[in-house]
Amino acid sequence: MRRIARLAVCVALTALTAAAPAEAALPPMMGTDDVHQGMHGKAYTVVDSSGRIRSFDVSVTGILDNGKGSDRRILAKASGPVVQQAGGALQGMSGSPVYINGKLVGALSAGIKDMDPFTFLITPIGDMLKIWDMPDTKNITRIHQVDFREIERQKEMREKAEAAKKAEKAGKEDTVDVDVKPGKNKEFDLGADAAKAESTDAAKGESAAADEAKADVKPAKGDTESPAKPDFDDEDTDEETKAEPKATLYLGGFGEAGTRYMQRALGDLGYAAYRYAPFGVNAITGNVRRGAKLYPGSALGVAVVYGDFTVGATGTVTAVDGNRVLAFGHPFMHRGNVNFFMTDASVVGTVHGVSDGMKLANVGSIIGRVNQDRSSGISGTIGEFPSVVPVRVTVHDRSLGRDESFGAQIAYDEDFVPSLAAGIAYASMAKTSDNLGESTAKVFFSVSTNAVKDGIFSRDNMYYAPSDVGQNAVGEISQALSLITANTEQESDITDVKVDITVSAGRNTASIISVDPDKTTVKPGETIKFRTTIKPYRRDKETVFVPYTVPENQPEGPLQLDIRGGGFVPVTQEMLLKQSGLTVSKKEEEARKKTVADQIKDFLKTGKNNEIIVAPSQLQSQIDKKKAKIKAIENKLNGTEGAKKVDLLGKKAAEKADKTPGESKYATRYIIDNIIHTTLTVSKEG
Repeated sequence: MRRIARLAVCVALTALTAAAPAEAALPPMMGTDDVHQGMHGKAYTVVDSSGRIRSFDVSVTGILDNGKGSDRRILAKASGPVVQQAGGALQGMSGSPVYINGKLVGALSAGIKDMDPFTFLITPIGDMLKIWDMPDTKNITRIHQVDFREIERQKEMREKAEAAKKAEKAGKEDTVDVDVKPGKNKEFDLGADAAKAESTDAAKGESAAADEAKADVKPAKGDTESPAKPDFDDEDTDEETKAEPKATLYLGGFGEAGTRYMQRALGDLGYAAYRYAPFGVNAITGNVRRGAKLYPGSALGVAVVYGDFTVGATGTVTAVDGNRVLAFGHPFMHRGNVNFFMTDASVVGTVHGVSDGMKLANVGSIIGRVNQDRSSGISGTIGEFPSVVPVRVTVHDRSLGRDESFGAQIAYDEDFVPSLAAGIAYASMAKTSDNLGESTAKVFFSVSTNAVKDGIFSRDNMYYAPSDVGQNAVGEISQALSLITANTEQESDITDVKVDITVSAGRNTASIISVDPDKTTVKPGETIKFRTTIKPYRRDKETVFVPYTVPENQPEGPLQLDIRGGGFVPVTQEMLLKQSGLTVSKKEEEARKKTVADQIKDFLKTGKNNEIIVAPSQLQSQIDKKKAKIKAIENKLNGTEGAKKVDLLGKKAAEKADKTPGESKYATRYIIDNIIHTTLTVSKEG
């Protein structure tokens, strides 16, 4: 509900006709102590697709003060033709600047839910200005920034060619409503266009400038030329009227299935997410605008994901000082020092019901970086861009004969990268296959990162599900990225994520029917082969030969083996206790002590669903462990001399038994869905 895109028509907040200043500056301001009940002023916002900034009347009702440590808010009521037509102070108007006697008082920031839609709260400008003084360390990283120059150059070339064709066809450019297109370095006379728009509005009896002239409020310098305003969101009701709700995000490009997936994933992180309007916010690839100018009342967007998929919100600029921007008047996600995309935005229109409404807008071109996300609003810098994680997904649907590619940039935030990358992969699958029924998927992904020695690691696996296989198929992508972002030593760079998915309708699984070793009595360290018969689903049986090497330190006696699918993990007593919450896995405790590189190695060693794995059974491991401990005790009791040395040797033997014994893996074309057991006899005699 806070989306606005392509800087559009600028209407002067006064009837001036002078050209726009080269740089916006802070206007005169009024402190909260000077604001009193009964004072009147004006607020400015965009309410329709024209992009023109409109004004509506504001009357102060009182000051809300919730005690020490709490931010004060100004309670006010909106009136006038513009806000009446819109249906009140709506979601999407947050950040709209409010002026009294020509001085900036603050930003419209929240409505009163389920009550009077025309009553709202104002965040004092004094509280918002403090955001600019807060430390910014989030973009100090080795992660590469987006190469916007090349993206912009290519886009400008396309736009110029399109503009030339349109100009040739129309004979001239339409100048009635100036539309500043992202990527174009076109200068225009905001004052002249504003005067023209105002005269048109005056004829209709709803001119913002006409309202200004009659009011005792004089807009501050710098308000006279503003591009389209971001919408403000009063959905984030302040704590003075109600406990601060979890932040709301809006999703674009994910489709119905992808939206549901993202709602669950972001919900686990504490954020509500909605599909914006019937079809979501615009998802845009490679749309970057340099040299953007914003003014109080301009439309502004904030995005965590940008490209073929969008996750973010829109609002309104409250104040501008050079290339520094204040907006929203409330938190976006309340995450403090952040690293998000700043975009322009375009208003679509307003909708309202009995007790609630919203201003619909679209996230537009990237124009900078949002670096602070605080209780009083957000701040950012025009022309500075965030560090990002590029995610590229290619999906092949063999049943439909479709091959589709998707791309998006995730603004680097360690808490969000794993879930967002997996969500992008899932949505790509859902949009390409258009099928949540029975399917099999093969997934390959690679991650470029300095968390591993070679700078890149990759993994492939197969998945089957009777419905919506994508839910399972993207799990390891999230798991791998979580290992990297959870690095307790330092921030790890993630410079690229590539995903390739092949989907086919139906079931591609197989069960192990029998195993037949070429020898039943074996020596420690010896390699044998298992003749393994598998039965693919609704296909003829197949035979494969799976090699297995007996561990060098395997004790003599029976060796019980599991022959299973890689994704089939036998339930152990330890796992049962863990599931009941009574214990923590020793392996988990050990993993916490390992480096990220070692944890990734362990992750890559885990069995794949399409592999046949031969390994000692859990029972065999327990038997071997007990044998090692008994042997250590026997050695110790055999004599006191050298007992310490014997004990250490026994301890080492037990430690070896604790480790996972050697296993063999054999890749197949199917997902192996079961487990069977067999027994060998280990003898030094062979």
